[in-house]
Amino acid sequence: MKTMERLSTFLKKQNVKYELITHPVAYTAQETAAAEHVSGKQLAKVVMLKADGRNLMAVLPAASQLSISKFKQLVGAKEVRLATEQEFKELFPDCEVGAMPPFGDLYEVPFFVDMALADNPFIVFNAGTHRDTVRMRYRDYAKIAQPDLVEFKAETV
Repeated sequence: MKTMERLSTFLKKQNVKYELITHPVAYTAQETAAAEHVSGKQLAKVVMLKADGRNLMAVLPAASQLSISKFKQLVGAKEVRLATEQEFKELFPDCEVGAMPPFGDLYEVPFFVDMALADNPFIVFNAGTHRDTVRMRYRDYAKIAQPDLVEFKAETV
């Protein structure tokens, strides 16, 4: 089953409204935000991490950077680092690498969402490809994803 099919089935079962948007191929979160004409604060990016050998998903605004030290403290790990594509691509067999949706539960991956995303009325995220995104109300996302809402983005200067 392709990601969009899996995601559509999940979202329909949850009875939430969403919009599927197709755009020119974009490989970075900032490119996707530009293609979608949305703020980098509204677009959610997924960052895959290894914490003491465990795979974890961090979801934060595209315009933000992840603070490894905050995340390390958050999960109580001795070592946290960015996962390599080789380490996580098989966890998401129906996704293009780097285009995973921010629903760790769909792939049995623990996930955490930075609270800065909750400041937006809408959330936009990749839908498994570098061409497709989903736009939905943030409150609906939070209701169905039930993420651990925490703070781990790096402070801006």
